[in-house]
Formats: sequence, structure tokens, C-alpha cells
Amino acid sequence: MGERRARLRLVAPPRGARDVAQPGEHHRRWHQRGEPQHRRRASPRPPPRARPVQGHTLGRGSPIVTEYSRVRVERNGPVGWLVFDRPDAGNAMDAAMFDELECAWRELDADADVRVIVNTGEGRSFQTGVDVAQVASDKAALREHSRRTRDAKLRFTSWHCGVWKPVIAAVNGTCAGGGLHFVADADIVIASSDATFFDPHVSIGQVVAYEGITLAQKSPMEAILRIALVGRHERIDTARAYQLGIISEVVDPPERLRERAQELAEIVAKNSPAAMAATKKALWGALEVGLTDASRAGAQHLVGMWGHPDQEEGPLAFAERRDAEWART
Repeated sequence: MGERRARLRLVAPPRGARDVAQPGEHHRRWHQRGEPQHRRRASPRPPPRARPVQGHTLGRGSPIVTEYSRVRVERNGPVGWLVFDRPDAGNAMDAAMFDELECAWRELDADADVRVIVNTGEGRSFQTGVDVAQVASDKAALREHSRRTRDAKLRFTSWHCGVWKPVIAAVNGTCAGGGLHFVADADIVIASSDATFFDPHVSIGQVVAYEGITLAQKSPMEAILRIALVGRHERIDTARAYQLGIISEVVDPPERLRERAQELAEIVAKNSPAAMAATKKALWGALEVGLTDASRAGAQHLVGMWGHPDQEEGPLAFAERRDAEWART
């Protein structure tokens, strides 16, 4: 839908031109080892990765049926759900989940029937960051993750994957460390009343960078610095997260979080998909540049909607007091 921040290769690309890696991209996936590694002593078998299977196709013709072991992809009306599904491990990201997340975001983004995407976690945790022990045990995955981190080419959140559909993060339980990526990169964030947030990076000698930088664009710098520098020794609750603008709504009782996320997503889904995508590009783009340049870029997104069928349908539906019938793209 429109231009992407970066043209990234699908984990499971459809047939045709997209089968070819984009300039500068590697054809090898994380879990594929080069010849020198094959000659070494066999290591434990890595966890299964996402792989496409035959079945239902998207409105745009791309395959959507994919076998996942670390996440779940679900659909409920116009709402697509991406659920972290390693509850026994706090939904921490292992090498397989990194692969699956990129594939899942792209699957939902390519589905024309999905207007809004909700991201949440299974069990008592939302997301607790990288499963360091597992990733470290998979040398190929560790090298690839290190390369992507160094080159700022991460591909596991909606922002990384250039998703321009609205994304709602529904935070349940614990959100820690790298889990804050998904909070920082979502468009709307709601949380259950029992959710907590903290970042333990500095407590284990690691640096807070990507997620903290983006959060500091949305919330007061001092508050984000406190989260980053206090580390694992302090957690903030949803009341404080709401005060800081990290989340926009607290859901109580906690058991109602998914119901409320679906309700909110359905409200957002009533709007023009094309207009929402252009709005996201304008507002997120403003974080990249100064006020003047952001205004000029925003004007281009605004003007780019002129002549789009939704610009005629919206006022007409309002005048006729009916729901608008938006174009699919």
C-alpha cells in the first residue's frame, strides 16, 4: 500500500519479481549456514521456522496460509491479530520468532480484507525481548541479528517492515526490554490495568537504543531516560505509563483487553484505508525531519490523496447519512 520505508524481501515471497532479493539484501535466511559451518560438529537442531503452505490467497494474490510455531495470525472481521505465542518463555523472541514476525507482519499487511492490525501476547506477558540464551546458541542467527542491529535493518516490528495499516498494541502483563520495540513502533497503545513496563538492558551491561529513541519521540525525554537508566530495579505501572503518554488507554478489568482492542480496531477500520496510510506516512515521517521539511512532506501526502475515490465517497456518505464504502487500496 503505497511506498514503503524500505523494500524488504518477504520470508515467503509470492511468485514473480518479488522472488528476487532487493539490492543489498542477502538471499540466505538467518538459519541457513554456509559451508564452513556444515563441516563443524553437528549442533542441536534449531527450532522450526515459519513456512508457507498451500491454501487460501489474499485479495492481492499473495499466499496467506503460513505455519507458525512462535506467533499466531488470526482474523476477526476487518481486524488482523498478531499474537506472540511463547507464553512459557514470557513470549521472548528466539531465532524462529524473528523469522515468523517478519512473515506475519507482511502477511497481514498484504491482506486487503484486513484494515487494522492488533498485536498482543499470549499468557501473562506481552513481550520480554530477545531470548538471549537461545539466539546465542544458534550461531547463524546470532550473526544475522548482530548484522541487522549494527546496520539498523531490524525486521520484527510493523515499523521495521513498512506496515502502513494502523497498528494497535494491546499490552497484557509484562513488557520488558526489547518488548518496548512493539510499544514504541505501534500507532495506538492500550494496556490492561495489570501491565508493567521496564527496560533491563543497562542492568546486564547492554545499551538502550532503538526502542528508547523512538519512545523519546513520543514521551518526555526525562521519563524515558529514567526507564532506561534505572533498568530492572524499577517498573512502571499502567497509570504512570498513561501519564507519560506511552499508552492512551488503561483497560480494566484486565480480562477485557482483547475485547476492547477488537472494539477499538473496528472503530478505526471504519475510516478510509488510503487516507489512514497517507496520514501514517505524514506523521511518522515528521519524526525523521524538522518542522518545515515535515510540513512539506505532509503536504505531498495530503495532495497525493486528491482524486482518490475515497475523497468523493467520504463527503457523499456523510451527506447521505450512511457508512462509507471505501476503496480497498
